[in-house]
Amino acid sequence: MPVNNPYLDIPVFNDFAKVLDPSIYHELPDDWWVGTSDIAGSTKAVAAGRFKDVNMVGASVICAVSNALGHSDYPFIFGGDGAGFACPPDHIDAVRDALAATTTWANEALGFDLRVALIRIAEIRATGRNVRVARYAVSPPVSYAMFSGRGMKWAEDRMKQGNNLVAPAPAGTQPNLSGLSCRWSPIKAAEDSEILSIIVLPGEDRPLFDVCAAKLFDILDSSPRKSSPIPAAGPAFKFPPSGLRLEALATRAPGGSLFKAWAQALYISLIALILFKTGKSVGGFDPVRYRDYTALNTDFRKFGDGLWMTVNCTPDQSRDIEDLLLEAEQHGDIHFGVHHQKTALMTCIVPSVTNDAHFHFLDGGEGGYTAAATACKTKMQKMADALKQARHASNISPDPA
Repeated sequence: MPVNNPYLDIPVFNDFAKVLDPSIYHELPDDWWVGTSDIAGSTKAVAAGRFKDVNMVGASVICAVSNALGHSDYPFIFGGDGAGFACPPDHIDAVRDALAATTTWANEALGFDLRVALIRIAEIRATGRNVRVARYAVSPPVSYAMFSGRGMKWAEDRMKQGNNLVAPAPAGTQPNLSGLSCRWSPIKAAEDSEILSIIVLPGEDRPLFDVCAAKLFDILDSSPRKSSPIPAAGPAFKFPPSGLRLEALATRAPGGSLFKAWAQALYISLIALILFKTGKSVGGFDPVRYRDYTALNTDFRKFGDGLWMTVNCTPDQSRDIEDLLLEAEQHGDIHFGVHHQKTALMTCIVPSVTNDAHFHFLDGGEGGYTAAATACKTKMQKMADALKQARHASNISPDPA
C-alpha cells in the first residue's frame, strides 16, 4: 500500500444517521479495484444450520485481503455469506492470489462454492454507476467503510452472472487467514427481545428511501446502545468455544496438521478464558479493555448501497419496524427483508490482541443476512413477475368476437 492512501484522506464521521448524507461519500481513483464474493448455495447451508460456517467464510475474504495488504487500511463490508471491498492497484496481484487461495480453502475445508471477482472502478463508472466511500468511526482506532453509488451492487450482480471471476488456486493451497477467529459465544437477545437482521434497499426514488431510513433510525435509536445486540462489557466467552474447529481449519499452516492447529487454538482459548475470568493483564493484553473495544468495534449497522443491520428489538419495536417497512414497500419507496431470531453471531479479525484495532463482524445467529436477503429477493422477483404479466396482458388485443 502506498504512503498516500486516498481512503485515509476521507474524514471520519461518528453519527450513523449521516450515512444518508451524500456529502460524506468520496470517490476512489479509477485505477482502484472492487472485489466481491459470495457463497453459491448459502441459503441451503443456512437452512441446514451452518450459520457459523457461512459467516466464517464470508469474513475469510476480508481477512485474506487484509493479510495480503499487510493490514493497511482499505474499505470493506461484510455481508454474512460474502464480502465486498476496494483496494489500490499496487498489490492487486497479491490480492488476486489471496482470493484464489480462499476460494480453494472454502471448498476443501468446508465444501462451499465461494465465488470471488475483481473489476476496476473505471469499468464500473463506464456504466453510469459509481463507487463512493465514507468512513464511519466506531471507536478512535477503528472505522468501517460505507459504500454508495450502486457500483458495488452492480459488481456483485455481475459476479453472480459469472463475470470477472477469480479462478480457484491449485488444490491444497492455503490462504493466510491468521487473525481470523470466532471464539465468542452466540449473543443472546435481551430479555423479552429478539434479534432482527434487516436489509433495506432503495426503490426508484432515493429521497423516499431516505425518509423511510430516518424513521427506522428513530425507532432503533430509542433503545439503549442504539439497539446494538452487544452488551457494553462485550459478549460472553465459554470454554471450549463452539467455533474452535473453524478456527483450526482457517489458521493451520499449509500442509500442517489439523490436530496441531486445533490443539493450539484450544490452548489459546484456555488462556483467554483464564484472563477474562480473572481480569488480569498479561504481556500487554488487557482483557477488560479488549472486551470493551469488542463491544465498540462491531459492524451491527452499515450502509452498502442500502442498509444492513443486526439489531436487538423489543416486540413493540419489531412491530413498528415491520409496519414502517411494509408501508414504504407498498408505495414502491424501498425493498426490504427482515429475519427474526434469538441470537447473533460474531466473527473476528484480530491482527494483535495488544492493539485496539480489532474488527468484529456481526450477523444474525439463525439465518441472519442470508435469510433476510432471500426474503427481499423473493418479494422483488414476485413484483417483477407481476409487472411483466401486467405488461403482457396490456399488449394482448381484445378478442374481436
